[in-house]
Amino acid sequence: MNYTLYDLALFGLVYSFLGWLAEAAYFAVKRRGFYDRGFLSAPLVVSYGVTALLLILVLPTLDGLPVLQFAFCTVIATVVEAVAAALARLLTPTVQWSAAERKRAITGGKWGLLASLAVGGVCYLCYLLVHPLLLVVELMIPALVKMIAVWVICGLLAVDFAVSVYALRTGGRAANERKQRSGRSKLAAGVSNFVWRRLSKAYPGIEQETAEDDQEHKLVFAKGLCWDKLIWVFFLTALGGDLIEMCWVRLVSHIWMSRSSVLYGPFSFVWGLGAMLLTVTLQPLAQKADRYVFLAGFVIGGVYEYMCSVFTELVFGTVFWDYSHMPLNIGGRTNVLFCFFWGVLALVWVKFFYPLLCKGIEDVPVLLGKVLTWVVVALMLCNGVLTGLAMLRHQARPIQPRPANQLEAFLDKQYPDEFMTRRWPNMRQVD
Repeated sequence: MNYTLYDLALFGLVYSFLGWLAEAAYFAVKRRGFYDRGFLSAPLVVSYGVTALLLILVLPTLDGLPVLQFAFCTVIATVVEAVAAALARLLTPTVQWSAAERKRAITGGKWGLLASLAVGGVCYLCYLLVHPLLLVVELMIPALVKMIAVWVICGLLAVDFAVSVYALRTGGRAANERKQRSGRSKLAAGVSNFVWRRLSKAYPGIEQETAEDDQEHKLVFAKGLCWDKLIWVFFLTALGGDLIEMCWVRLVSHIWMSRSSVLYGPFSFVWGLGAMLLTVTLQPLAQKADRYVFLAGFVIGGVYEYMCSVFTELVFGTVFWDYSHMPLNIGGRTNVLFCFFWGVLALVWVKFFYPLLCKGIEDVPVLLGKVLTWVVVALMLCNGVLTGLAMLRHQARPIQPRPANQLEAFLDKQYPDEFMTRRWPNMRQVD
């Protein structure tokens, strides 16, 4: 079934609410009281909504393969929780968490194997039993009502998110500084402390970073796992991954072929985003035995590659790779051999390359590092947006050959079909 963006947004909100209800019920039984476990003040846990959306888009491509559907449910749910945990830490660098809370999603711990399987089973049952009922209800809602509801709720959530982040960044300090502030600042401090008290009750053990710790972070560029470091991980691995793929194609097919994801430069976004994903999800396993890192990379890498294929097909109507001719492939989107490569790469990355890269990045002078980071962000963002526009125009050109506006005329002139075919010779349109 083809969903509109409003359909997907509405499903995301509904499943976020259902996830919040499930967490509230679980902790009500466990702690014998009500605890609002959401990051937001609204009764929503967004990670459940994101998980549901990914499964809604991916699982239909695996119809008739219930074992794989269950496996994808387990892996996607676990990875989304790990990513949500990392984002919470990245957004709130001044917050320290207790050892007990590190086992929860918001602090970046990990579920145990049995817990992950249980959550995967629940997700699969929801897909089979709950989603068809929600789909029936959703189809009864007028399109205009859906659109208004989505925009209003998302606007309120944006404000809620900003307030929650502000509270976690300043809540512990605001109380001490409130008396010294003007009226508007007092209001901000009051809101911050209100949200902080709620989060402190939901997540016992959280506390503000000390001034000494804060100063230490300012003296070292990209200390620990932070946005700056992840951006450089993305940039360097996107570059290195594209060069590796080019050499692999040359070795296997005896031709030089660009494997880049973008119009300009040898950058593979699949590799860059994959490295970020492996960094965030596998760091808790860095001290574990090699086999655990390899197995996690094998599974996560395979699922990630499969989802990238689904994403490009849904958004751009194109397929950039097809492994249908290879044995043990899954819908032509990934295969066991490449999953094995993902496992090896994860092991080498976590155990060897990432520690070296960390040291190199943190040795960069702070000011220089900050400036270069923003330059990289700007260039990659412009490159990615322009590539997306060119892809969409390339997809629409057979149906609408004449440009409808100046932007389409520019894209037709700069990036005609001949250019796109030459840039990505393996790309094909999906019927």
